[in-house]
Amino acid sequence: MEAQSREAWGTKLGFILAAVGSAVGLGNMWRFPYAVSDKGGAAFVILYIVMVIVVGVPIMLSEFAVGRRARLSPIGALRETGGPRWMTLGYLYVLTGVVILAYYSVIAGWAMRYTLEALLSGFSTEPGQYFERSSTGVGAALYHIVFMGITISIVVGGVKAGIERVSLVLMPVLFLLVVGLAIYAATLGGAGAGYSFYLRPRLGHFFSASTLAAAASQAFFSLSLGMGAMLTYASYLKRDENLPGSAAAISFSDFGVAFVGGLVVFPVIFAFGLQGEIGASPLGALFISVPRAFVEMGAAGRVVGLMFFTALLVGALTSAISLLEVVTSSLIDHWKLDRTRAALGAGLVILFVGLPCAYDLNVLGLFDAVAGEFFLGVGAFFLALLVGWRAPEVADEVRRGFSREALIRGWLWVVRVVVPIILAVVIYDRGKNVLQTIQSLIAGP
Repeated sequence: MEAQSREAWGTKLGFILAAVGSAVGLGNMWRFPYAVSDKGGAAFVILYIVMVIVVGVPIMLSEFAVGRRARLSPIGALRETGGPRWMTLGYLYVLTGVVILAYYSVIAGWAMRYTLEALLSGFSTEPGQYFERSSTGVGAALYHIVFMGITISIVVGGVKAGIERVSLVLMPVLFLLVVGLAIYAATLGGAGAGYSFYLRPRLGHFFSASTLAAAASQAFFSLSLGMGAMLTYASYLKRDENLPGSAAAISFSDFGVAFVGGLVVFPVIFAFGLQGEIGASPLGALFISVPRAFVEMGAAGRVVGLMFFTALLVGALTSAISLLEVVTSSLIDHWKLDRTRAALGAGLVILFVGLPCAYDLNVLGLFDAVAGEFFLGVGAFFLALLVGWRAPEVADEVRRGFSREALIRGWLWVVRVVVPIILAVVIYDRGKNVLQTIQSLIAGP
């Protein structure tokens, strides 16, 4: 009965763009440039590509198969696939979506504020001080509230009339903005140094467990894996959709935006001699160094900056929609609420959970370390065990619309063996990072 009355995507393109929108977001232009600068330049980029292929695509395909087979949100889908005990993993997915969106919305609020600043008055000539003033406090909380309000209103509209309709408009806009910015960045004097930093491997980092874990973690965060977003979106799919083709298209579209984002950020920063600032923090490159470069550009910087932060805001919104949909869909399926009450209730809870992040960056950092890195690895690890060992019959769902049996068998063995090993390394490394974050928070300044 649930499957018969379930909402569905109107078109294949709508699903692809919505799923790409879930994947493409702040992770592409916020975390990715910082991770590249911190973990070995092109060495990290290469490892990231490897992690997308070896871990990202197999886990995305697993989420697609589980979601479409059960035609339920995470809690119900995992119960149907593995039995009642696996509902715990579904609850973890919902919790992860709540925590990530709680702090993600605060950062998206910053992007909204910078977009309006570029449009109305231009960027501050003291971007470091401006960021200190604007990143916390009442102003940050208000932008967080506005952003959550927009996200809630779209999810209330439903899968076809809300999420799909918005994705069909916003994703082409995002692609055009990012490509246009990359073309402009290529014209800047000194851009070559940025390309060199970005594309020249530092070979020592290839053999670092920390770099490997960071690349895998970035792949999960950027692709919206390990939190049930792709599982939920797949539950609205038609039975004849080619799941491997969709997973590949979404994964590489996401990587393409992240890669082109680097072709924007690094040439801009190096062209104005600001490269010493990009390793200071994950937020430094995006909200301090890049705006400083826009100020150095003069009048053109205001236009370029408006395009940049508009792209950032669009990506943040499409990702936030998918995070809220995970929680909303779970409330609809598991607790039998109607969509309006489910979206509004979930959105308000997330809004209040995120308020501490709007007043304290240390809390935001803790939320990111716990949910944005550690929980994602744990969620993906147990999904791999479920699909690979507990319920391999899920592979029958992948066979619908896809006839290459050798590739399906290869995917299943990668999920069984390779993915859990890599994810075990990631969980260990990210777990240490969580403990360090907690210790730093307890120790204080």
